[in-house]
Amino acid sequence: MSKNNKIGEAEWEARVNLAGAFRVAYHLGWNNRLVNHITARVPDEPEHFLMNPHHLGWHEITASSLVKADFDGNILSDGDATLAPAGLNFHSAILRGKPEVNCVCHTHPNAGIVISATRCGLKILDQTSILLHDEVGYHDFEGYADEKEEAPRIIADLGARRTMIMWNHGLLSVGRTIGEAFSFMRRLITACELQERVMALGTEIREIPEDVLNHTKVQISQRRLNQPIGGPEWRMNLRLADQLYPDYKT
Repeated sequence: MSKNNKIGEAEWEARVNLAGAFRVAYHLGWNNRLVNHITARVPDEPEHFLMNPHHLGWHEITASSLVKADFDGNILSDGDATLAPAGLNFHSAILRGKPEVNCVCHTHPNAGIVISATRCGLKILDQTSILLHDEVGYHDFEGYADEKEEAPRIIADLGARRTMIMWNHGLLSVGRTIGEAFSFMRRLITACELQERVMALGTEIREIPEDVLNHTKVQISQRRLNQPIGGPEWRMNLRLADQLYPDYKT
């Protein structure tokens, strides 16, 4: 809880959505013990954000257990919860440096790490993955992302894109909403899983031509009218969290 237990309606809604994201992501198998993070900007406090405490697994996260902090790492919540230095470093830097971003998601799924260890990076191999065309940045592995000097390089490598493959490390997505960041991460993980399976066949990969990729990306933009992706899908995810983990709202 925030100090003095003063939590406004907008912050509480963000807490519930973020806790739901953790539980559904856990259900999907995205997390790696205690080392991955999802952060969300507090809607009416743009210089503050919510993050999972270092000592809790994703299956344990509730709305009230999320920690509020500022961009300098000062914890604004009651209690003695701590935040992981690496996650705090680049999550806070992205939220500070990109005001259009309200959620950052970082995961270490096996398929994502597999693709992050290839020279070719991600291939767009199916219709669903086309949303990621021109939306994937790449960042070199520099060791644990604890160093403040690395954060600007992560931001620069992400650019205006919504997803990133961190070479030999894992995956990252950002969004205007929690649902959008979650949806981009889901598509990125699915695309990595698909590519891993196709590459295992040992046969020549049939890639989608560039002109078809561009045409289909325009079709996608026309369908969603520049609105954040994942609206109905996100509501479905929250219904799943309601069914499987109803305590996430507490």
